[in-house]
Amino acid sequence: MAVGDQQVTGREFLKVLYRDDYYPDAVLDRGKDVLLRLCARIEAERPVGLAALYVLTQAATGEFNDLQEAFEEAGSDIETVAREAIAEDFWFVAQAYGFADADVEELIATREW
Repeated sequence: MAVGDQQVTGREFLKVLYRDDYYPDAVLDRGKDVLLRLCARIEAERPVGLAALYVLTQAATGEFNDLQEAFEEAGSDIETVAREAIAEDFWFVAQAYGFADADVEELIATREW
């Protein structure tokens, strides 16, 4: 599925993390793919209401949970800076698709990082 929203296609997801050598690009690429798949799902499924959006974002958060091991194997971690960058991108996605009232903590409520 391709993402069509211009705000989203113009976004440099995880930008601050790519600028820091502590975070391996290969793992960040996987995280970026998670966010783009989330956007594609939102465009395809068109969730109505925050509860429906949260189902999608929390599933994507689960994919980030799965990346924790890859970060650790590469000598990295999803620590404070990464948590904030990831949360900010989830919030951006919600805003881009018209969910202005989304709660960032609820978007990523299933996080283990």
